[in-house]
Amino acid sequence: MGRLDGKVAIITGGAGGMGASYAKRFLEEGANVVITDILEKEGRAVAEDLGGNIKFLEHDVTKAAEWEKVVAETESSFGPVSVLVNNAGIALLKSIDQMTEAQYRRVIDINQVSVFLGMKYVLPSMRKAEHGSIINISSISGLRGNSDSIAYDASKFAVTGMTKSAAIEFGKEGIRVNSVHPGIIETPMIRKSRVSQLAKKIPLQRTAQPVEVSNLVVYLASDESNYATGSEFVIDGGLTAKL
Repeated sequence: MGRLDGKVAIITGGAGGMGASYAKRFLEEGANVVITDILEKEGRAVAEDLGGNIKFLEHDVTKAAEWEKVVAETESSFGPVSVLVNNAGIALLKSIDQMTEAQYRRVIDINQVSVFLGMKYVLPSMRKAEHGSIINISSISGLRGNSDSIAYDASKFAVTGMTKSAAIEFGKEGIRVNSVHPGIIETPMIRKSRVSQLAKKIPLQRTAQPVEVSNLVVYLASDESNYATGSEFVIDGGLTAKL
């Protein structure tokens, strides 16, 4: 028996990276999964590769109408939504004086506004399910600042606050909302030569494996975390414990 048997999950940004990792673990634990992304070819390839009760939907997370469509198609395929993982996001490293207004707004739209839209449009479906877990993927950048990262940091700090506000609003309906704050995850984007260099800054002396973060997301999606809401779950090897 899987830890997510009977759960119906939407995972945004599922065409690769951590979104695909979350989807893999959800399927292993018995969930029905819809992954969404603007990258149609890559998203369909992930769904085909993972197999099982998974469906891919092309989806621009900044568009309200597309959120309505995704929720409706998920219900049609699997039933009311019980888990939402707001994972879609981008990073843009630029100093304040070099960043344009359009660039700033794009990061905010994708990283922050999409989280608002996701929570808003999944709520009626979770009410049908009579329970729900919303997992907003933030970052350690939602807990502390970094140089050349004003848009990303602003968006991730916002997600932290939005999570708490939504948790207060939705709690009486049995719908939980939490944020996850990963540190440095070892992905293909990080060159092997940089892993050892980055690890020296982390108390555990290593970067995270994708499955380690995915296991935390599974926990928050499962009934094992039924009393957890409005909280930040930091998974960074102790990086933010340092001054």
